Amino acid sequence: MEAEEFKKRKMEELKKRQLEEEMREEEESKIGFAVRNLLSEAARTRLNNVRLVNNELYLKAAQVILYLANEGQLQGRLEEPELKQLLDKLRNKREIKITRK
Repeated sequence: MEAEEFKKRKMEELKKRQLEEEMREEEESKIGFAVRNLLSEAARTRLNNVRLVNNELYLKAAQVILYLANEGQLQGRLEEPELKQLLDKLRNKREIKITRK
């Protein structure tokens, strides 16, 4: 009796996890399609490389690009140097300096 309930619960959890994963992938593909038209070829390649390494940074950058486009602050296509600047700002990199005495 308990084993059946356990199996049933596990199956429900698995189905829920699969559904969440499918929804996330669908959302990412929509974002990717929307951003594709706003970037130059080099910028698109760089953003895809970022996606492979750091998916969270990719999603942040894509959301910012879409926001800028919707607000009319983006004229034409975003070039690679501009994308690099945007990615640097989003990384919030803190430099740690160690001085020896």
